Amino acid sequence: MKVYTNRFVKMLIEQVPQIVRRFFKPVLWRKDKNKKVLYLTFDDGPNESVTLSVLNELDRLGIKATFFCIGNNVEKHPELFEEIQKRGHKIGSHGYGHIRGLFHDDESFYEDIKKAEKFIHCNLFRPPHGHITPKQIKHICNNYTIVLWDVITRDYNQELTPEQVYRIAVKYARNGSIIVFHDSVKAAKNMQYAFPKAVEYWQKEGYKFEVL
Repeated sequence: MKVYTNRFVKMLIEQVPQIVRRFFKPVLWRKDKNKKVLYLTFDDGPNESVTLSVLNELDRLGIKATFFCIGNNVEKHPELFEEIQKRGHKIGSHGYGHIRGLFHDDESFYEDIKKAEKFIHCNLFRPPHGHITPKQIKHICNNYTIVLWDVITRDYNQELTPEQVYRIAVKYARNGSIIVFHDSVKAAKNMQYAFPKAVEYWQKEGYKFEVL
């Protein structure tokens, strides 16, 4: 059962199969598969103890990323939110309270996104946990480009080692991949090891990095 569960998780989370992606339209999963470009994204910040170290590492690596920020965190740490933009990175909304569309009524979900707009002014939205219904997609896409992912590193999973997270990242990344890391306390140990090591690997492989 454990082996089966692990395979199921890998199939549905780390790189969602194309057949599943067809049910989520119009949603951005991956960009141009003909260009050797990757799109790093960071979810759940800004975080006082993690985000600045991510920004410094991105500076060292000489690349830019896209940060999907939680409105509540932006309200608490406006200076970090400004620093993200000051350093040339792009921002996106991850809602205000990180609520999941599948487990809340539509109006509560929309209201949470609207509340985030007071602090995050952008046209990108990533639903927390990727949990969103076709009806919600249809409503939200009038105002936002909805961004999911081609690769999620599962750095938040504390049962995984930093090396395992690194291996997930490099295993699945390909031309046009939108890749998810998290600048959160929960993910920090895995992310701070895997993200720079993966970027250095990808750079050696000839990949460039752009924002969404």
